Amino acid sequence: MLPEIHEFLGCRTPQAWVEAALADQETLLIDHKNCEFKAASTALSLIAKYNSHADLIHFMSRLAREELVHHEQVLRWMKKRGVPLRPLNAGRYASGLRKLVRAHEPVKLVDTLVVGAFIEARSCERFEALVPHLDADLGGFYHGLLKSEARHFQGYLRLAYQYGDAEDIAHTIDKVREAEVLLIQSPDEELRFHSGVPALAH
Repeated sequence: MLPEIHEFLGCRTPQAWVEAALADQETLLIDHKNCEFKAASTALSLIAKYNSHADLIHFMSRLAREELVHHEQVLRWMKKRGVPLRPLNAGRYASGLRKLVRAHEPVKLVDTLVVGAFIEARSCERFEALVPHLDADLGGFYHGLLKSEARHFQGYLRLAYQYGDAEDIAHTIDKVREAEVLLIQSPDEELRFHSGVPALAH
């Protein structure tokens, strides 16, 4: 599965991000918790908006439940490690990708699914980048999440091809990949789970 994800993404996570994340695991855990909640919220909003798309509803319903379980699991890790809850503003990553979503249907849905596939693929790749450097407990947890994000990536992409035109999707993937690489490789002021290279590293 990982080779497929590496091929889909345009770049690997920069080492500078990995080092920054390891140095500030508190912020990483808080933002990771927020990402799991947002993933569940996105799935539920897609069910509400596309309520005549049976396959989408089945997939997103399962995904929302799974993401909420992950949200609860990260909360437990935070409690175990004495990480207090505090507000964090959202990073630029997801909003930066969603700017590419076209405004009219049916391509709006298809573009949204392609963006979802990139977010899940990058999450999987970030877990992979972190796991070798984490302690055994947290590393084991993240390794398990890596597998579920890979499944989510496949599901999002499968639905995109189900509801869209293959040639148009290929063009969208190229466009989103280019923007995604820029977000991952360019300087970012704040550490977030999907942030770019820490500005101090430049």
